[in-house]
Amino acid sequence: MYTWLITGSSRGIGLEFVRQILAGGDRVFATARNPDKSPELQEIAAAAEPGHVHLVQLDTRDAESIKAAAKKVEELLNGDGLDYLLNNAARVSGGNDSPTTIDPDNFMDFMRVNILGPALVFQAFVPALDRSKRPEGPVVMNTTSGLGSIGLDCGVKNASYSISKCGLQMLTYKESKEKPNIICFVLDPGWVKTEMGGEGAFLEIPFSVSHQYKVITSATQKDNGGFKRYDGENLPW
Repeated sequence: MYTWLITGSSRGIGLEFVRQILAGGDRVFATARNPDKSPELQEIAAAAEPGHVHLVQLDTRDAESIKAAAKKVEELLNGDGLDYLLNNAARVSGGNDSPTTIDPDNFMDFMRVNILGPALVFQAFVPALDRSKRPEGPVVMNTTSGLGSIGLDCGVKNASYSISKCGLQMLTYKESKEKPNIICFVLDPGWVKTEMGGEGAFLEIPFSVSHQYKVITSATQKDNGGFKRYDGENLPW
């Protein structure tokens, strides 16, 4: 049985990850800003086998909250390691701007949530990841977007969001170089029918997550520092 930690697990893709991880028989730390206010997450936790799911408060905007969550998880791990860390929490809405319409406060909030948050989460959980017994090595997946790719040439839309995801990809590259024992990569879930993605999106949540799950659980050192689509296809930087 492997152990996972997911940020932003109270809804959408994060919540579906919790479902599918539990269905696979693993243990999961499901974190969110307000886990007590997610009836679906509470229901999943109540139905799970004892010890298989732990709900942990973690706000990726708040460094002290991240540290407190790491302390709680360390206590619950009781010396065991963390095998998978999924930085799923992100800000998407409010980013439909262009280089000439960037709002300073809005821009900085994207940087804080989408880059600094995952950076601090990684820092906080490295000791637990270093204790992983996964044969191929522990895995860190940072959720990105095709909009963060320069090579895909997506144009001027969603400037603040796109820049934040491009920055997340550089962060992931740096993490893969500093901690080569940890398999770090970014994964684009595709355009998914979440609250953020909207009903016009192409992919259903379970479909995207099931494909991401396969990519994550099959990850080896050859994937370290990579940029992939939900189905495992390599994407251009």
